[in-house]
Amino acid sequence: MIRTALIAAALTLVSGSAFAADVTGLWATPGNGGQVEIAHCGNSLCGKLVTSDHIKTDPTRKDVKNKDEAQRGRPLKNLQMLYDFTGGPTKWTGGKVYNPEDGGTYSGTIELLSDKELKLKGCIVAPLCKTQKWMRLK
Repeated sequence: MIRTALIAAALTLVSGSAFAADVTGLWATPGNGGQVEIAHCGNSLCGKLVTSDHIKTDPTRKDVKNKDEAQRGRPLKNLQMLYDFTGGPTKWTGGKVYNPEDGGTYSGTIELLSDKELKLKGCIVAPLCKTQKWMRLK
């Protein structure tokens, strides 16, 4: 009986340390109050900017820093920032990251570190990369 209880306790500890490996959901970016919703888009992952400090101040704010002049009139709210990521369940590669702060698009990877944290990496060309950690909101 005691042995069964010890085995059950050990299994609980082991299962408590594992995580579900689901990157979809709402994530907080480290700057400007950004919130990005990551979802499955066909066979890949994509992500859209749901809100930010700029959007809260002006919900009609446009993508004015886009390097493509034709895209500068599109709204920041619900702007697709992540696209074409494949792989999983904990590491997604081959995707693109659009940064509305500088108007650039970068090659990217997404790595799920835990249920509550992911690492997003965007590169112009390796080793010219920037990494951010995002926290899960839901």
